[in-house]
Amino acid sequence: MREYEYVSVDYKKREVIMVGFGISEHREIIDDYAARGYRYVDSIITEVDSNARIRKIDLVFEKDA
Repeated sequence: MREYEYVSVDYKKREVIMVGFGISEHREIIDDYAARGYRYVDSIITEVDSNARIRKIDLVFEKDA
């Protein structure tokens, strides 16, 4: 049996002005969960704005229960 953990990443608070501006918060979260024995599975877009920009995602992790 597997145990799943979902972590919400909110990009709404960040106003991206420059084209190509990157956000790396998700990498830190993935590294943190990997160090705790979780495996990164996927991301799910949970919110977009009116210009089709991603505003929120859920990162999905799993580990053996």
